[in-house]
Amino acid sequence: MSPWRQTIHAGVRIHPLRRVLATLLAAASIVSLASCALQSPAASGPLSAADLHWLNTVSFGADQASIARLRELGRKRFLEEQLRMPATDPPDVAAAIAALPNLQGTAVDRVRAARDERQRIAGLPDEMAKQQARQALNQQGRQTIADTGRRHLQRALYSPAQLREQMTWFWMNHFSVYGYKGQVRWSLPDYEENTIRPRALGKFGDLVLATVTAPAMLEYLDNAQSSANRVNENYARELMELHTLGVSGGPSGSRYTQQDVQELARVLTGFGVNLRGEPPRLGPARAAAYRSEGLFEFNPNRHDFGAKTLLGQRIEPTGFDEAARAVAILTRDPATARFISAKLAAYFVADNPPAALVDRMAATFTRTDGDISAVLTTMFLSPELDRMLDAPGRKFRDPMAFVMASMRLAYDGRTVSNLRPVLNWLNQLGEPLYGHVTPDGYPAAEGAWASSGQMVKRFEIARAMGSGPAGLFAGDANVPPGPARFPVVAGKAYYDTVERTLGAQTRASLAQAETQAEWNTLLLSSPEWMQR
Repeated sequence: MSPWRQTIHAGVRIHPLRRVLATLLAAASIVSLASCALQSPAASGPLSAADLHWLNTVSFGADQASIARLRELGRKRFLEEQLRMPATDPPDVAAAIAALPNLQGTAVDRVRAARDERQRIAGLPDEMAKQQARQALNQQGRQTIADTGRRHLQRALYSPAQLREQMTWFWMNHFSVYGYKGQVRWSLPDYEENTIRPRALGKFGDLVLATVTAPAMLEYLDNAQSSANRVNENYARELMELHTLGVSGGPSGSRYTQQDVQELARVLTGFGVNLRGEPPRLGPARAAAYRSEGLFEFNPNRHDFGAKTLLGQRIEPTGFDEAARAVAILTRDPATARFISAKLAAYFVADNPPAALVDRMAATFTRTDGDISAVLTTMFLSPELDRMLDAPGRKFRDPMAFVMASMRLAYDGRTVSNLRPVLNWLNQLGEPLYGHVTPDGYPAAEGAWASSGQMVKRFEIARAMGSGPAGLFAGDANVPPGPARFPVVAGKAYYDTVERTLGAQTRASLAQAETQAEWNTLLLSSPEWMQR
């Protein structure tokens, strides 16, 4: 038995089980939703284990709506629908997001309001007043990050466009920024909303180019001050190593050199952030080359206008358009096709995905010029995905996937009014939203999340989630409290999907549970629930 399985079953013994409830599942069904009694699982047929695994991979976790839709459409049409779904939010999700106070306005509004506030603070005569005002401004910045997280969770939990939301999470890790660095907090909401999410299922080259002009990225990776006479290579190196080609000499087959990093850094000089609110002083020859949109600014006064050579290909000195040329060179390199395909397969399929699957995905990437939807189609409709169901390397849920799947099962069809506990659970599990300091993003491999300490934390969170409302209906800062609702994990989605996937040891543990809360806890902390 693996260490994390041992830890979970040890966690089960934390609560003495004094009697065996042989009729537990029947008793639990009494407190399920009324619809469960009106439509038995047998009438509509439970999903097969393979279909449940597939649905749990395409989505953050099966719920009644997605189960019904998969039954109606089948895998291929379900996937096609997911890939076509627009980025617009359902009305209830849109209303919840619109109520988040720190997401009002644009990044320009937030940055300039913060600048004005800092200027006001600087003019205060009293040092104590200055300190209190700075604390208030810092708190507002933290709340901006938290509200961005609340928006992300609203969509992950309740949007029917589950694949788009999963891919938004995936790309926010791939093109990771640390929300607490410098001015990043003020532009973070726009980075996710306007740069990543709309392009999550589009062309990879378009997504990369959008990140190149994203103020949050330029600030985070120190490119905002990079200029011809003082070149900063940080962003250029990560753009090649983490975002496109992979490590030079690594499994993707990339073969770039330090000279290539330096040349790309020269391309990116002048790409920065305008915090002044007005354009720089430019001579007539440079004024036409100036670009600005929101906080982004291409300042030709800071750009190296010499010719560059990247991966053996010449880039003419055209200013802003050099970036598009560089991105095309990087994203059309065979190493990028292999690197991105392998990373997608490692996130969705297995920590060590089958080489044949990665090869087919890379071929699709190359053939379609980096069409993300086409690559995902190759992956999700592959026979290798079904084979992983019973393989030793079946995909382990990272904290985000674990918490989202648990919430979608426990509160299926019911919207919580306070997401602060959910944010706290992710913090406790070591995966706070926008909280990864280094640019490599959170890992997806089981080894990063399967320690005994992690499993104890998961058991505690499963107990908090399964034992009562857990503060989820207490009312958030700007949302009125909802009615306290006890989670009904043993609902229709459970009988239609999860029940038949449980092993003998988990079934035996559930049969000894003395209360619904204990039963919920045991299921949500079971070894089977830790996997997709």
